[in-house]
Amino acid sequence: MNNKIYSVLVENRSGVLSKVAGLFSRRSFNIDSLVVGETDDRNVSCMTIVSSGDERTLEQIEKQLNKKIDVIKVKTFEEPSAVARELMLIKVRYNKSNRRDIMENCEIMHAQIVNISKSMMLIQICDEPENIKTFIAMMKSVSIVEIARTGTVALPKCAD
Repeated sequence: MNNKIYSVLVENRSGVLSKVAGLFSRRSFNIDSLVVGETDDRNVSCMTIVSSGDERTLEQIEKQLNKKIDVIKVKTFEEPSAVARELMLIKVRYNKSNRRDIMENCEIMHAQIVNISKSMMLIQICDEPENIKTFIAMMKSVSIVEIARTGTVALPKCAD
């Protein structure tokens, strides 16, 4: 099973996200991550879609995306040839015995504590998707209260 990142420029209007999601649903294509945001042109949005499947499935996804009327351009790339990031907020319960460990894990993973109360911390981390998974695994030893993740955003690496 392979992963592919699709950077899809679409017309910024209502219903486009629904049409693209419907394409994936009808064809039983898997969406691992989906992020949508405006570009420098407010009439154009960029959808970053991470999908997994065999080579044939991944090729079909690209072909089907290119057939959509609202799609302006589809670029694909593999994760090694891209800079990919994900943002996560994670709320954990802490006590005197695990507080230092949590803070050390944050320092190791370059995460920031952005809010704190007497018994909980809200931590922010922006990193590669694999490192986000690692950080979650590290935090499982404490009591995770809540997690919010953005999904992957990515661009191909610079080449001169």
